[in-house]
Amino acid sequence: QVQLVETGGGLVQPGGSLRLSCAASGFTFSSYAMRWYRQAPGKERELVAHISIAGGYRSVADSVKGRFTISRDNAKNTVYLQMNSLKSDDTAVYYCNAMNDRSTYWGQGTQVAVSS
Repeated sequence: QVQLVETGGGLVQPGGSLRLSCAASGFTFSSYAMRWYRQAPGKERELVAHISIAGGYRSVADSVKGRFTISRDNAKNTVYLQMNSLKSDDTAVYYCNAMNDRSTYWGQGTQVAVSS
């Protein structure tokens, strides 16, 4: 059974940090590129960060550049999103996504709320 389980969300003050984790099981994690998406209330889901299969290529959205970092540990079947200098605009549900040319999988999401 394929599973992507996100953890690490929560309530944080502006300027704070969170580290999201996404633990994968039920498929060959090291054969999939990984992405983090987010969806704020009333908005479309947007791509936040991408990391290639071996981690050699990484990219983040302009809106989070310099603040968010994506990484992965293929030995632990886990992808991470380190989020620093959080802003209220970062408030959203964050989703983990695994993709290759044959299939794509989604996690259930974890809520991040940035508020004072």
